[in-house]
Amino acid sequence: MEAPGRLALLQRDSLEPGPGEVVIRPAFCGLCGTDVELRDGLVDPAFVRYPLTLGHEWSGVAQAIGTGVAGIAPGDRVVAECIIPCGTCGPCRSGATNVCTTYAELGFTHEGGASDEVVVPARVVHVLAPAVSLLDAALVEPTSVVMRGLDKATPEPGERVLVIGDGTIGLLAAHLAGLWSPAEIVMLGRRPEQAALAETVGATAFTTDDGVAQDFDLVIEAAGVPAAMSLAVRAARRGGRVLLLGLPPAGQTFELPADLLVNNDLTVAASFGYTSAAWSKVVQLLDSGRIRPGQIVTHRFPLGDYDKAFAALAHSDGARGKVMLELTNLPPSR
Repeated sequence: MEAPGRLALLQRDSLEPGPGEVVIRPAFCGLCGTDVELRDGLVDPAFVRYPLTLGHEWSGVAQAIGTGVAGIAPGDRVVAECIIPCGTCGPCRSGATNVCTTYAELGFTHEGGASDEVVVPARVVHVLAPAVSLLDAALVEPTSVVMRGLDKATPEPGERVLVIGDGTIGLLAAHLAGLWSPAEIVMLGRRPEQAALAETVGATAFTTDDGVAQDFDLVIEAAGVPAAMSLAVRAARRGGRVLLLGLPPAGQTFELPADLLVNNDLTVAASFGYTSAAWSKVVQLLDSGRIRPGQIVTHRFPLGDYDKAFAALAHSDGARGKVMLELTNLPPSR
């Protein structure tokens, strides 16, 4: 993407790893609403630098290893954190790598995974267990976003959980919430055709009726629109908790009665991205077979059909979960 609105498939020279780096050959790369906003120039300029190669949700196979790298070998099946923390600033030292003072992220400020090769620092590469599907692994990034948020929201067994939003983040939130054995997980969406996907990932009910949004112990907002944020705060019981995961376009606002948060004794947490710790936790869950995020993939397109993939994100008949680009059939670069 040379600039917003200028998206093309280009041939470039093969990559070589520098010291401490790994060149990975992606197998799958997910597209999401943020990629649409990147294409359209709607992402806050503080978080993007053009020109760029898209792709912040991907998995692949290690292809070439730079000097000084241990524990990774060519042929290893891997995922890599796309937020690249500096490791030395105050937030990084405290474990808050998602808010590193030097913002760097593949697919936003650095070349992303919608390519047959991508180079990353070895320190953010995670080797997968042999049995893990690379399709499942391509969803580690959005799953880690949800895990970071749930770590802040502190779910408890037996709680009533409401997920607002029926897209990728909402579906993964329902899937992960099940790890805490809630009494119920209700998904509130806008597309009735998402009901089967919601059931697949563990939701106990799916509805399009806003009227059910009341008296929940934990409300997870995953729609990324101001109206959903306002609804989420109103849907929590007194003393309940609200987790804001959706990311509205830059500059949008929402309103609440000034006394609502205090009178209802609410805890409201917002979560940006993921930490290295959350990423590691998701890889461990994937390696152990406790989660299967690939269940939400409904559309798969060859890299060259990226225009069809974006069209599927905008308009799709029937259920639409994750839209995935496939790079498995590209000829070797080396």
